[in-house]
Amino acid sequence: MIDRNRRGAIWILLFCAGLSSGCGAARPIRYYELSVPGEIPRAADPNAYPITLVVGSLSASHLYREDQIVYGTPGESMGLYETQRWAEPPTDMLQDLLFRELQASGRFRSVSTLRSRARGDYILQGRLYDFKEVSGNPLVARVALEFELREIKSDTSVWSRYYNHDEPVSGKEVNAVVAALDRNVQGIVEQVKAALEQYFAAHPPVATEKQ
Repeated sequence: MIDRNRRGAIWILLFCAGLSSGCGAARPIRYYELSVPGEIPRAADPNAYPITLVVGSLSASHLYREDQIVYGTPGESMGLYETQRWAEPPTDMLQDLLFRELQASGRFRSVSTLRSRARGDYILQGRLYDFKEVSGNPLVARVALEFELREIKSDTSVWSRYYNHDEPVSGKEVNAVVAALDRNVQGIVEQVKAALEQYFAAHPPVATEKQ
C-alpha cells in the first residue's frame, strides 16, 4: 500500500504537470500576406480591349482554402505550421492579387470579380495545386496552378495554361519561405497577364455594349 506521504507527493507531481501543460504561455500566431499593387489607374488605356473580364475563384484542396501555411517533402508528405498563417486563404489572396494586377494594367475595359454584380464577356478561372514550402537541398517555395479563360456568351473555353515553378528560398525561417512564395506568385501573375494580352492580340474581341 502507498503511504500517505508518498500519495501526497504523487498528487503534487500530477498537479504541477497539469500546470505546465495547460497553463504555459501560448506561442503567438504570426500572419503573412502577398504583395498587392498600389494605386489602380482611374482610366483604362484608350487602346484597351473592349471587354469586361471577370476573375473567378480558384478551386483547391481544403489545405489551400484555409489559412495555415503548408510545408512538404519532395514526396507526398505534407503538414501545416500551427502558428505561422496567411492573413487569408491562399485561394482568396491569389484571386484578389490577379484581379488587382489585371485591373491595374488598364488593358481591359473593365475587370471585376464574381463577388460583384458585373456581367462579363470572359471569365478567368482556375485551380491551385501547390502553394507550399518543399524541403530539400535547396529549400524551395512551390506554386502550381492552372488557368482557363472562357467566353461567357458561348460558354466555350478559349485559352488555358498550366504554371509550375519552384522558387529558391534564401533562408530557413518561415518568413523567407513566404517571401519566396510571393516572388513566385508575382512572376506567374506577370506571365498570365502577358499570355492574356497575347491571346486577345491574336483574337481581337468585338466591342460589346458596356454592362
